Amino acid sequence: MTNFWQITGTSIVQAFLELKANKLRTFLSLLGITIGIFCIISVLTVLDSLKNNIQKDMATLGSNVLYVGRWPWMDDGTEYKWWEYWRRPGMTPQEVRAIEANVPDVAAVTLCLSSHRITVKYNDAELSSIAGYAVLNYFDKVQNIDIQLGRYLSSSEIDGGNNAVVLGYAVYRNLFGGNTDPLGKNVSFLGKKFNVVGVMKKAGQNMAGFDYDNSVVFPYYSAATVLDVHSLNYDPILAVKAADGKDVDEVKYEVEGVLRRMRKVRPGQPNDFAINQLSQVSERLNMVFGTIDIVGWFIGGLSLLVGAFGIANIMFVTVRERTRIIGLKKAIGAKNSSVLLEFLLEAVVLSLIGGVAGIMIVMLISLILTYGFEFEVILSLSNFFIGIFVSIFVGVLAGIIPAVSASKLDPVVAIRSN
Repeated sequence: MTNFWQITGTSIVQAFLELKANKLRTFLSLLGITIGIFCIISVLTVLDSLKNNIQKDMATLGSNVLYVGRWPWMDDGTEYKWWEYWRRPGMTPQEVRAIEANVPDVAAVTLCLSSHRITVKYNDAELSSIAGYAVLNYFDKVQNIDIQLGRYLSSSEIDGGNNAVVLGYAVYRNLFGGNTDPLGKNVSFLGKKFNVVGVMKKAGQNMAGFDYDNSVVFPYYSAATVLDVHSLNYDPILAVKAADGKDVDEVKYEVEGVLRRMRKVRPGQPNDFAINQLSQVSERLNMVFGTIDIVGWFIGGLSLLVGAFGIANIMFVTVRERTRIIGLKKAIGAKNSSVLLEFLLEAVVLSLIGGVAGIMIVMLISLILTYGFEFEVILSLSNFFIGIFVSIFVGVLAGIIPAVSASKLDPVVAIRSN
């Protein structure tokens, strides 16, 4: 065991001496390892971070929420018939009430009509292309809206179509500067004045497509007085949240039945609405992530192959340069296995240097994305060890032939070599 650690220490020292003595040659040879490990670990890290963010979104929105509207989020493998989806009738408050009355396993049902071309004004400040969400009761329960200032819309305000509004965080900051109290103030949009009753916490855009930071939330019936809510230009979304512990698929089946009866869809005819779930998006993204993962490993594998040839070249040159030293070692009793292990470990150390450099670049970019762009990217311990393991594997692969050739040198011939 002592002999092993002595050989290991010697190999590490020799690897760094090689790096110091032939900086350019070694750097170019290790660059392939660095790029390969960077490609593989960066792809794994970004994909893991995206999956974590998706899981957080699903935990916030709930995996037990159904979104019903004209448009299916995903195709079924056939042609996406947008012209048929566009002509479908929109969801209505009457359908909300029908589901509430006929589906017992529902925790909340609501309706949201979205318009992304609203211009919001306050005094001389004006914001364009703001998302307006005209909603019925329980929208905050289905979407888990958090309030930073004031309160959410009351049931009486929603049912009565009052001109009350909750502002998104970015809308509040841009209109009021973040210093003025917005509560009780009036903002204008859709040709009407709305009284500000609350401000939402900063949230960003979620998987369901709601961008609350750049939005205003107000009563559906207030929007119905100025907008043609039955127009094909709008697609009201009916959101159904299943009760805790209830089978979402069973709730989906019951909701489908209620809507088909309400819309008088005959047996055998296809639905004239689409029921969507976040799990559909998650499953499709997992397929895309799997493809990206394969591409990352393929590109990284090519770079690692180039790097492996580079390290093998270094080790062949090193064996030739140290042939007399190898002969002397074997002449005084060094075993073939000791010589083989020495050069093999040296190749592994060189490969690890390149691999660690690639991992460090990934860590640096992760920090930049996390703190500079507010996109949380974390290099997991498992991905770190994958990078280390792959580096060791490439080192062994690249160093095994030079190490074997060194261990088989005849000591007499080696000592006499120039």
